[in-house]
Amino acid sequence: MSTYFITGATGAVGSALVPLLMEAPDTELRLLIRAESDAALADRLAQLFAFWEWPADDPRRQRVRALRGDAAEPRFALDDAQYRALAGELTHIIHCAASVRMNEPLDKARRSAVGSATAILELARAAHARGRLAKVEFVSTVGIAGKRQGLLPERWIDEARAFHNSYEQSKAEAEERVRAAVEQEGLPITVHRPSMVIGDSHSGRIIRFQIFYFICEFLSGRKTHGLYPDFGAVQLDVIPVDCVASAIVASSRDPGSGGRILHLCSGPQSAPALMALRHTVRETFRAHGREVPRAVTLPRGVFALLPRIAALLAPADTRRALSTLPIYLDYLADQQGFDNARYRACLAARGESLPAWQDYLPTVLDAYLDARWSEASSVLRTSSAKRSPEG
Repeated sequence: MSTYFITGATGAVGSALVPLLMEAPDTELRLLIRAESDAALADRLAQLFAFWEWPADDPRRQRVRALRGDAAEPRFALDDAQYRALAGELTHIIHCAASVRMNEPLDKARRSAVGSATAILELARAAHARGRLAKVEFVSTVGIAGKRQGLLPERWIDEARAFHNSYEQSKAEAEERVRAAVEQEGLPITVHRPSMVIGDSHSGRIIRFQIFYFICEFLSGRKTHGLYPDFGAVQLDVIPVDCVASAIVASSRDPGSGGRILHLCSGPQSAPALMALRHTVRETFRAHGREVPRAVTLPRGVFALLPRIAALLAPADTRRALSTLPIYLDYLADQQGFDNARYRACLAARGESLPAWQDYLPTVLDAYLDARWSEASSVLRTSSAKRSPEG
């Protein structure tokens, strides 16, 4: 029997992991979920069951137990009895809980990233001392490269570098904690560095829309009245969530994968160029009946002035739309790439390969636009019902 402790099951990666893990009938899961009360915990677990489309009588439900706690707190804010029981029964740990807010104060970002890494390592040591620990999967990000230019290798990064934001810096600091545990203590940890995670390559589904989808709104031109910076040859490395989840699950079942770093990403040979991505986004928006303005490309320096100009002249909705541009522009300006030779070798060993972005991106965008259209229609129906006189 394998018993997995998983943080971040309510997030994009964690929610995609669970159905794959449950394909093995001898696997049980302990999901750490943040909730204000036991009733709220039960409600959040029910929402996950609904997302996984597990009916009330699905036997898989019986192999999943939710623990109310916080990944960033010491011992996950579990009581002593819960913590001892967890350390004594688990065989695997998958840590994918993370705050992906880019502009948090550094101390708050550190509490999330470094605090949770510290708690995970403490639990791993406790399970290892009991002789039960088989593997730890630690989900990091290719963002630990910061502003380092060139190809990021699948290894620990020693060189000093600047960061775009507190999220990147705190994740890099968390990796240093993990590195010490691997090199000095020999804990069986694999570090996974995904790039920008998007919807499932087959269905387009994802539990929540994150930064990629906001970038797509920007690339549609609808928020900038068709104005774009010159993207040049810059690429945006994206990876479907099912690819990330299957790689983590496979690693957890491979005792020889400890100590590795895997870049779960498309890599420079397969990542879409921003100009090609812009074209696909605009065409898909049009196909869904969304009007997109005529595209006008500006020099990057001129485009970077738009938020300042908008602050003086534009209406409030336009100012809000443009206020986040500096964050995106910082990301979209770098000539970075992420070596994923080791990840590709793992795929090849399993007889798999990365899907081409041209094959899955329209499906991902379709799912997003269908969901957004459904949400908008629901809001309109609700507003109309509130305005309607009672019969």
